[in-house]
Amino acid sequence: MNVSTTYMGIDLKNPIVASASSLTYTLDGVRRLSMGGVGAIVMHSLFEEELLADAEQRARLLEVGSESFAESLSYFPDPLPSKKATHYLRLLEQAVTTAEVPVIASLNGATPGGWTAHAREIEDAGAAAIELNIHMVPVGPGIDGRRVEDLHVEILQQVKAAVRVPVAVKLSPFFSSVAEMASRLDEAGADAVVLFSRFPHPRIDPEALEVIPSVDLSNPVESRLPQTWVALLHGHLQAAIGASGGVEGVEDVVSYLLAGADVVMTTSALLRHGPAYAESLAEGLTLWMARKGFVALDQVRGLLAVSQGNDAATWQRAQYVDTLRVANANWQGPW
Repeated sequence: MNVSTTYMGIDLKNPIVASASSLTYTLDGVRRLSMGGVGAIVMHSLFEEELLADAEQRARLLEVGSESFAESLSYFPDPLPSKKATHYLRLLEQAVTTAEVPVIASLNGATPGGWTAHAREIEDAGAAAIELNIHMVPVGPGIDGRRVEDLHVEILQQVKAAVRVPVAVKLSPFFSSVAEMASRLDEAGADAVVLFSRFPHPRIDPEALEVIPSVDLSNPVESRLPQTWVALLHGHLQAAIGASGGVEGVEDVVSYLLAGADVVMTTSALLRHGPAYAESLAEGLTLWMARKGFVALDQVRGLLAVSQGNDAATWQRAQYVDTLRVANANWQGPW
């Protein structure tokens, strides 16, 4: 049974990808993921805010020092490298050397500046690819949604022009037209789109009267939204499709593949059950394929996607109506 696949032109032994988590913050965690049976690893993100704060702090130190020791400035390169970036790149280099599977780096930001320089450094560190995790949710009433979309394309184009490795864009579901956004990124040269980013939402504590940072592990119900969009986009993009969100068991992996995903990413399941759980997912996929008579992933991928001959809007509307009809039938109470 052949569960090997390719993602952005990168050969993977299976379609299960470990997405960013606390495990990727250490070399030991990366090693455990690699040995656990994943097909690839996405590192945690290098955050724009951390780099800017680090750079501002170092700039202030230089400014203070220059008042008394102006000649000392000649000893420092311009600009000074960020400690955060240096640590990330060192870990990335070690991860690439240690892991027996491809390692994908991640950049997370909200503005166009600074992406290209760090993308080049990431490429030089040996990353197999770069995932752009662009956090631009138009939450303010004065923020133009089209401009947010344009910035996604601009950032992708800038990074693609700066590096030779494949570049993926991890999207949020907060677009007026997810399909158009994916198509624009595809036309701009994205090697993959990943559906979707899972943003942690803070929790309001009514007793402490505070907003509390809160991160919960995902559950299978959360897979339904990205699964629907994977099924709608399969066959309409040159870019690969990565599915992310709500993966807990083999059935979730299989469902994403049937919808048309090239790879299936998981974080919560590996944190709940340990890195070796990836091997169980891969073995479960193999057993399911054997039971159904499939011998390769290409026979599975997109089998239940929306046919290119069908009208996507009509399909989605039919699913919406049928779901509500079933829900109403099931929610009949005893009264």
